[in-house]
Amino acid sequence: MSKVFLSGSRKISRLSDEVRARLKNMISNNLEILIGDANGADKAMQTFLFHVAYPKVTVFCSGGYCRNNIGRWASQLIDVEPNIKGREFYEKKDKAMAALADFGFVLWDGQSVGSIANAFELVRQGKKVVIYFAPWREFVTIASLDDLGTLLNRCDPDIQTDIRRKVELEDFRQPHQASIDFAR
Repeated sequence: MSKVFLSGSRKISRLSDEVRARLKNMISNNLEILIGDANGADKAMQTFLFHVAYPKVTVFCSGGYCRNNIGRWASQLIDVEPNIKGREFYEKKDKAMAALADFGFVLWDGQSVGSIANAFELVRQGKKVVIYFAPWREFVTIASLDDLGTLLNRCDPDIQTDIRRKVELEDFRQPHQASIDFAR
């Protein structure tokens, strides 16, 4: 069974009809869903999955507890060294989900470094990502660094600079990528 890593910006707390339709498509394709425990997009998608009673969900959490597990699904606690703080603390769980997933689905506000870093990590591992680019209310399929660069070029130049610095684009490589079947 294919696995999809769902993630998104904390500023996105409501799901559009188009996003709900994509989630329903994942459900109809019987995908295993891997999702984080953050407020915002993670919590909104968890709430949707709970309301439709979808059981194939695993919630990933950094440290010793989950901040949100709306459906009381299985959880995966990712150990993080006590001296690690901030974005790096949560990156551990995100990288664990990216390693297990076959594809990614990201709700991005055009600013969140963590959300776009998840897309970069998936692409680096040769996995495709569907990004809902909230400022333009459109879906973009990302299969390469060129695709990501094109998407980043839609953002404010200061945000582009911040993302490129924090994500360290030069570290990403493009191995073979599988096909993506929920992108329609």
